[in-house]
Amino acid sequence: MTSPVNSPEPDGSEGHRAEQAALRERISADSLTTRRDYLRIVATVSGGLVVGSTVVSAGVLHRHGDGSAAPLKVADRLERGQAVTFDYPGEADAAMAIRLPDGTLVGYSTVCTHLACGVLWRRDEGTDGDLYCPCHEGQFDARTGEVTGGPPPRPLPKVVMVEDAQGAVWAIGTARSGEDEQAGLCRGLRDRNPALAEAAGCATRKSGK
Repeated sequence: MTSPVNSPEPDGSEGHRAEQAALRERISADSLTTRRDYLRIVATVSGGLVVGSTVVSAGVLHRHGDGSAAPLKVADRLERGQAVTFDYPGEADAAMAIRLPDGTLVGYSTVCTHLACGVLWRRDEGTDGDLYCPCHEGQFDARTGEVTGGPPPRPLPKVVMVEDAQGAVWAIGTARSGEDEQAGLCRGLRDRNPALAEAAGCATRKSGK
């Protein structure tokens, strides 16, 4: 005995038209949901970028140069035209020391002051090279850290570098964006050893903002 097979209803039947209408409603609802989800995602991401830009520009987030740390040896030797990356003053503070072609030793945070992307040293750009952020094409002077192009609102914070008698390179302090290096050193010294800071003449020296 065989089971009966239901024949398909003609295309113009009421049942077929009802199925088509239901299918159209589902497609329309799915499309609307997809469009709403897309707009919500775009709004969320855009809002996050705006908030992130605002808090970075306002200095609400952690700034490189805040706090103090003991001197850190970053290289046994650094020849002209060479650079070395390291973390200072904290493990989350990416930094770079550069020996410029004329022998000058400089150090900077490699966190862009725009939206905190990583900054690179482009050795072949100009006499000293330049410091470049590939995220939004921010540019900084390799000798001074000052902004030379793009959207960054402030110079790069500095890492104070020295060379010892054996040629080793040390990071010994930080200076915030726009802060004088000596003021930055005094600020760090006051944090670690107020008595020594006073003996070094830092008591009357104002730290940069």
